[in-house]
Amino acid sequence: MDQTRLIVLIALSFVSLMLWEAWQRDYGPVPAPAEQASTQTPDTATPVRDLPDLTGAPTISAPAIADLPSATPIAGVVEPIIVETDLLSLVINPVGGVIERAALRRYPEDGENPETSFKLLDTSSERYFIHQSGLKANTAASADHYATFSALSSHHELAPGEDTLVVTLTWRSPEGIEVDKQYIVRRGSYEIELAHKVRNNGSADWTYHHYDQLQRKFIDTTQYFIHTFTGAAISTPEKRYEKYTFEDLTEEPVKVETANGWAAILEHYFVGAIIPAKDVAYQYYSSIVSEENYIVGYYGPAQTVHPGESAETTSRIFVGPKLQKMLADVAPGLELTVDYGMLWFIGKILFWILDQWHGLTGNWGWSIILLTLAVKLMFYPLSAAGYRSMAKMRKVQPRLVALRERHQNDRAALNQAMMDLYKTEKINPLGGCLPILIQIPVFIALYWVILESVELRQAPWTLWIQDLSIKDPLFVLPVLMTLSMWLQTRLNPAPIDPIQARVMQIMPFAFGAFFAFFPAGLVLYWFVNNCLSIAQQWTVTRAEERKA
Repeated sequence: MDQTRLIVLIALSFVSLMLWEAWQRDYGPVPAPAEQASTQTPDTATPVRDLPDLTGAPTISAPAIADLPSATPIAGVVEPIIVETDLLSLVINPVGGVIERAALRRYPEDGENPETSFKLLDTSSERYFIHQSGLKANTAASADHYATFSALSSHHELAPGEDTLVVTLTWRSPEGIEVDKQYIVRRGSYEIELAHKVRNNGSADWTYHHYDQLQRKFIDTTQYFIHTFTGAAISTPEKRYEKYTFEDLTEEPVKVETANGWAAILEHYFVGAIIPAKDVAYQYYSSIVSEENYIVGYYGPAQTVHPGESAETTSRIFVGPKLQKMLADVAPGLELTVDYGMLWFIGKILFWILDQWHGLTGNWGWSIILLTLAVKLMFYPLSAAGYRSMAKMRKVQPRLVALRERHQNDRAALNQAMMDLYKTEKINPLGGCLPILIQIPVFIALYWVILESVELRQAPWTLWIQDLSIKDPLFVLPVLMTLSMWLQTRLNPAPIDPIQARVMQIMPFAFGAFFAFFPAGLVLYWFVNNCLSIAQQWTVTRAEERKA
C-alpha cells in the first residue's frame, strides 16, 4: 500500500468514525418509558411519588405521600424565596425548601441575549431540573420536600462587603419537632451548603433519614454532528467517575452504598452535584417519576433525636459551570465531569497549554493559534522527516509512472519494482504519513477540549467569530480550511493511480463540507495547522530540490 492510499484510508476512517458516532447519538436508542412511570408531569399540581425508597433501611419505614398529613405552618412568609449572590440567583419554594431555579449570573443564556442568565435549575416544562432534600421520618409528618416551611423574609441578597449569607427556613410538626433548613451561600462560589438542624421539643423519639436528590427531565442535546453527554454520574472512592445515561437508569436503577462520594446530573458545560457529609456511608439511588423525569440522589443512615435533644446533618450542592480548577476543590473526582473522552490525558495537557496562553493574550482564539504553533514546533523534526520523504517521492514520480506503464498488467511485478526503486533511492513510502498520524490524536483531543471546556463557551475571537464553541456563522473558516487543504494536496506527489488521484482532489472539499458544522475554534486550529504545514513542506521541498 503506497502512502497516498494510506493517507486516504486514514482520512476516510476518521470521517467515518465521526459520522458513525454522530449517527449513533442522533438516531440510536433513547430511554424507553418505564412501565411504572406516572403520566403526570412535574408541572401539575398533584405531586408525583418522588421520595427516596428506604426499602433497604430496616430501622425505618417509608410512608406513602398520600398518608403524610401536613405539618403546622409557623409564622412567616410562604411565597417563593429569592436568594442573590454575585454568581447565583436562586428561587427556593417554601414547600419542601426545593431549589426550583438557579440562574448563573455570569453565563448568558446565549450570545443574542446577554442580559438573560442561563438557568441551570428551572421548573419550565422544556427543561425541568430541580434539587430536592429533606428529612424522611417514620412518624406522622416528615420534613421532606413536600412539607411546608416558612421564612422571615422572601428576599435575601449578599450585601457588599459580606462574604456569607445564611437563609433559614423553618418547619414544625404537631409532635413538637422543629427543623431549621439552612442554605449557606458564599461570595465567589457556586457551592451551596445545606444544613438540617433538628430540635426535639416533643415527648417521643424522632427517627429520620436525611436525603438529597436531583430531578431532571431527559432532553436531547444533539446539534448537527455535535453531541455532548447529558446524564448522571456517581463517584465512589473506588471509582471516582462513573457515567449513566438516562437509558442506563431506565434499564437498571443505581443502588450503591459508599462513603465520601457524590452524585451529579451533568450536561454540556454545566453540572449539578450533591455531596454528602464526609466519612458517613450513604445509599445512592436512582428512580423514574414520569416518562421523561429521572432522579439521582442519596440517603443517609437513620438518626434518632431523643426528647430535649438536637441534631444536625449537613451536605453540599454545586450548581455551576464545569470549571476544572473550581471542581477539583469542591469534591475529589468532580473535575472529571469535564470529560475529554479516551484521549483525556492529551486533552488535559492541551487545555493547560491553552489556559497558559489565554493568561497572556486574554483571547481564546489567539490562544488556539499559539497552541497550534507550539504543537507544530514540538513535532517539527518528525514532520520535516515526513516532508523530506514526500519530496523524494515527488522527485521519482516520473519513474513511478513509467514503472506503472511497464507493468500495467502485472500487479505483483509493479509492486516489486516500486519497492526496489524505494530501496535504491532510500525512500520510506510511508514516511509522509507520519505527520498525519501524529496530528490525528491531537486533533481529536483538541476537538473535545474545545467542545467540553466551558471557558470557550461564547468566547469571541475577532470580527465575525464571536463564539468559538459553535460553527462559523459565515462559513469563512471552513472555506479557508478547504483552500488550504487543496493547496497542500498540490504540494504532495500526485498518485499514480487515477482513482486515488481523483479521491485526493475531492477530499479537501468533502472535509470542508464536513467541518462547516464543527466548532469555529476547531476549524481555526485545523486551518492554522494547514498553513504552517504548507510553509514547512514548501521549505523542506525547496531544500531537497536544491540538493538534486
